[in-house]
Parts: sequence; C-alpha cells; structure tokens
Amino acid sequence: MAVLSAVLYFLTHQPFWAFVLLCGLGLGLGWLWGRRRGRGWWGGISIAFLLLAQANLFAGRYLNAWFLDAVGTEGSAVVTGSKRTSAKLNNSPVYAYAAVLRTADGRDVELAFDTVSAAIHPVRNAILIPPRGERFVAKYVPGFERNIVILSDRSDYGARRALVEDRAAVDQAAAQLAASPDNPTFRAEYREALRAFLAKHYGSDDPVVKEFERKSAELEQAPR
Repeated sequence: MAVLSAVLYFLTHQPFWAFVLLCGLGLGLGWLWGRRRGRGWWGGISIAFLLLAQANLFAGRYLNAWFLDAVGTEGSAVVTGSKRTSAKLNNSPVYAYAAVLRTADGRDVELAFDTVSAAIHPVRNAILIPPRGERFVAKYVPGFERNIVILSDRSDYGARRALVEDRAAVDQAAAQLAASPDNPTFRAEYREALRAFLAKHYGSDDPVVKEFERKSAELEQAPR
C-alpha cells in the first residue's frame, strides 16, 4: 500500500511530470506492442495513456482521497504555514501549504501540499483547507506518511462550516414566519426546518444548536 500511496502522491503533487511520464510510457509501450502485434496496437495504447494523463490532471487528487480514506491509518495534522503562488485555479490564487502530521504512533512528519494537490474527503466541488494552527483529522498509509487525506467532516473546521450551511434553511424559515407570524404553513415549515437541523447536529454543544433546541421545544409546546 505504501508503494501505491507513493505513486498517487507523485501523480497528484507533480501533475506536469506525471503527464509527461504517462504520455512517454504510452508511446513506449505502444511501440513495443506495435512491433509484436501490429501497427494498430501502437495507436490504441498511446491514446489510452494520453487520456489517462489528461484524466489525472482533473481527477487524480479525488482518486488519492478515496484511496487514503479507504485504506489509511488515522492521525492528525496542523497547517503551519501558507504562501500564495503565482499559479491560479478558476481565477483564484493557488496557495502552497506546510503542515505537520502526528502519526498514530506519535511521530511528527513534515508535509507540503497546495490548493491543487490537496486530497480532501468527502469529495466536494469545493477545496476546504483547514485554518492555520488548527488541528484536523487526517489519514495516511504507514511507510509513506507524506501523502495524507484531510477528513473535513470529522474535523472541527468542517463541522463549523456544515453548521453554518445547514442553519441557512432554518434562518430562511424563521424570516418567513417573522413576516407572517399567524401563517400556519410558515409555522409548520419553521418547525420542520428546526427538526431537520437538530437531527443532523444531534449531540453538539455548539451554542447555535442549543438555541435551536430551545426554540424547537417552545414550538412543540405552543398550540398549533
């Protein structure tokens, strides 16, 4: 597993050289197979590796994230520094990060990744890098600890983000009810929004959750 982790690390952290290597490997294998099996094999293998190299540019880090989450060992890490680079992703600057991983056996391993190469699970259409100095949950493969996946939903910063996103539906329902306090439909929608929010964040000690628990209890006791 350590060898596979190292390969995925290279593919995601060195995408340019990975592209060159995969294309060169495809040409070499295509030429060898072409000499043995006929010229048709040459083009087919070369095109397959070209498509693989292109796919790695867009999906390599997602494959790395799924792999590490499935087979990795849990540890924790902290981002210790960040630096803006000259590169851009979707018109936003790419940042290079330094971090330190604390392994399950208590060793410290220095890490480096950037906005493009960071492996984050669950996979979303967003790059959620932990704040500097805040410990987060990560997984790695023993034997090649430099390759990690950030488990955002199991880390404090991810939980805070999820809470903010989930309370938006409650806030909207509350505003709707405030606009017409006697509307039974609005009251029912507000009650249901609170129930859905509290079911997802059950057991949390966050003040917002406690406040919503109080409001939900008041609604349940009020006449309908």
